[in-house]
Amino acid sequence: MNTAKTKTNKSIKLGIMGGTFDPIHNGHLLIANEAGWRLELDKVVFIPTGDPPHKQDQDITPAACRLDMVRLAIQDNPLFEASTIEIDREGLSYTAQTLEALHEEYEGQADLYFIIGVDAAADLLSWNEPDQVVTRSKLVVVDRPGYTLPLDKLQAGLPEIDLADRIILLHVPLVEIASREIRHRVAQGTSIRYLLPEEVSDYIKREEIYLPKGTSLNAD
Repeated sequence: MNTAKTKTNKSIKLGIMGGTFDPIHNGHLLIANEAGWRLELDKVVFIPTGDPPHKQDQDITPAACRLDMVRLAIQDNPLFEASTIEIDREGLSYTAQTLEALHEEYEGQADLYFIIGVDAAADLLSWNEPDQVVTRSKLVVVDRPGYTLPLDKLQAGLPEIDLADRIILLHVPLVEIASREIRHRVAQGTSIRYLLPEEVSDYIKREEIYLPKGTSLNAD
């Protein structure tokens, strides 16, 4: 893991942006930046998943490539960092384990804010150790059109935890960008300009990621 440990007399406020990032795009960056300044976070750490349990039936771009794209995307924002904590850990990538590892890495001197879309938060009860996720961090739930957070259902499933004290609802400017749409556009030869940082777009072209098997941008 390359997250720098910070020695301080008080806890730092650490935002966590987890995801496959296949690829990272401007929507991810906007959400992280909004959460950072509105919640006065000291930093936001992007954590690409190593082996995502919810995508076992999908082809995932190698972790090294996804990490490269994250680093290129965040390099000009001093608020952002990248971590290899899930890529380095063997086995499936579970959020509860990652949060526990971060608590240990920061020796208990970090308040963790796990940034998540409302669609993913709605499925919290299906996660591995959901109770540990909400006790080890506060959930920063970002709204999306067409989705609502079933707070009553979640509270019923986690009766020992006061979720009203553990969840922060965050409204951000609407940017409807999906990684799967970017992958589809690349495969179809359609423009991805303005959907993600130019450095990431150049990387995708250079490494010929997301092209159909057996094709090449340099093919005659």
